[in-house]
Amino acid sequence: MASRGSSGSGSSGRGSTGRRKGKKVAGRPHEVAPTAVTVLSTATGARLDLVGGADRETSVQGVTLRAQEVQPGDLFAALPGATTHGARFADQAVAAGATAILTDPAGRAELSRVLPPETAVAVLIHPSPRTVLGSVSSRVYGNPSQRLKLIGITGTSGKTTTSYLVEAALLAAGHSVGLIGTVETRVNGVAQPSSLTTPEAPTLQALLASMLEDGVDVVVMEVSSHALSLGRVDGAHFAIGAFTNLSQDHLDFHQTMRAYFDAKAQLFVPASPNHAVRAVVCVDDEWGRRMADLARRPGEAAHLQPVTVSTGPTPAHWHAGPSDLAGDGTSHTPFTEPDGDHVLVIPLPGRYNVANGLLAVAVAHAAGVPISTALDAVASVSVPGRLQRVDRGQPFLALVDYAHKPGAVEAVLATLRGQLGEGAGRVAIVIGAGGDRDAGKRPLMGEAAARGAELVIVTDDNPRSEDPAAIRSEVLAGARGVDAADRPAGAEPVREVGDRAAAIAEAIAWAGPGDIVLVAGKGHEAGQEINGVKHPFDDRDVVAQALESSSAPTGSVAAEDDR
Repeated sequence: MASRGSSGSGSSGRGSTGRRKGKKVAGRPHEVAPTAVTVLSTATGARLDLVGGADRETSVQGVTLRAQEVQPGDLFAALPGATTHGARFADQAVAAGATAILTDPAGRAELSRVLPPETAVAVLIHPSPRTVLGSVSSRVYGNPSQRLKLIGITGTSGKTTTSYLVEAALLAAGHSVGLIGTVETRVNGVAQPSSLTTPEAPTLQALLASMLEDGVDVVVMEVSSHALSLGRVDGAHFAIGAFTNLSQDHLDFHQTMRAYFDAKAQLFVPASPNHAVRAVVCVDDEWGRRMADLARRPGEAAHLQPVTVSTGPTPAHWHAGPSDLAGDGTSHTPFTEPDGDHVLVIPLPGRYNVANGLLAVAVAHAAGVPISTALDAVASVSVPGRLQRVDRGQPFLALVDYAHKPGAVEAVLATLRGQLGEGAGRVAIVIGAGGDRDAGKRPLMGEAAARGAELVIVTDDNPRSEDPAAIRSEVLAGARGVDAADRPAGAEPVREVGDRAAAIAEAIAWAGPGDIVLVAGKGHEAGQEINGVKHPFDDRDVVAQALESSSAPTGSVAAEDDR
């Protein structure tokens, strides 16, 4: 019989023979029917090795990649990592109650070294276990995405904003809605923090099963290129996939823009195992037009063909006209769709937010939400850390935004410049770049900042394991390389202030009536990662403290919450 605990305990068992019940673990379903390891072996082609006399009837009722998170009856996925193999922690997993282990041949050899001789455990050996982890996790948790409507949103920028807008539309239509994304994971507005834009496969499948158990019928989730490339969404059945746009980011991982695009395309190409049943694609950029072409299904029904969205000259099923920006920053945009004409109203400035809003309404409509209901819902949505206003009565606008890519920096500065109007005020930006990420975008971010702001203060973002000064020098090179003629009139020399709080305070001290201060890059994040340590740091709180400490006269100004 397969041991339920650590070796030498004298206890034995096969894993639970009924549904597992007990104290509910956050992010996991309360009840899970057992899945036999023989079933998983047959489904994946993994070789079953019954170590220490383990029983062929051994079953599992959960999956995890982390030994310290193992619950009794779990399958422990011991995968090869960048620096160490997960099999090194198998003894901890078995001691915590793991009844089975999924690993590769190298991991199986490691098990012989780390597990005591008397340990009884079922081992599934696969040449590439990560490629089957998603399907295994989905099967163990009862294929939850096939029992609810799963909506995946991908692209470089706008995923979070679009997700929030879609969630609002679905809630307004009476659905019970789960949201999984960069800022948070929540069920009908009850939130918990997120560590990854898209969780690892075992976590994702458990979370979907838990949401289903809580009555959720639709889940909106951000789907990152890493998740698609690394199999985190394998085993997930997407009812709708949405594409926002593509610009340079993550080339440290993907190497080329084409590879980056191909990763995103897995959500749309009909031959991909990850493809969504229906696709809604913004075709404002070349990449979107390519994506729409790839998503087409010759010979299939019209309702399975991609729905296209455009805010520019490209023809599309949903097409936006020119926008009017109200004094409070709200965008009013007429648009047409196959069944009529409407007006999109969103409390978010910028043409890119019109694209996000129109895409969200089209996605909600594809999910069965009446257009009028969706339009009413998105008219009052705000997103944490997306052009979020910090107001302490100052006579200028202070905003925190997540823009951390060249295209996003350029777009948000253009929006703010347009909101100011000709000669109405100046713009300052506090900007840095993250360490251990795509270094090629750093000078491009600096260049975009210098072209759009009178004052650029280059500071630290999340340096992680890199030298902060070296990162700043790359951003500075791009900013200082912009010719004076290509900068706004009256632009000041680019400044360097490594301490982020000091940089924010300096920008606040510089601003006068009618100006705008934008603190870019971290948005909703509540920490700053330096040499492996995450220090408490929230741009919104630091901006508020700087405003409160400032001697600037008080006043009021209307501003926007979100992008």
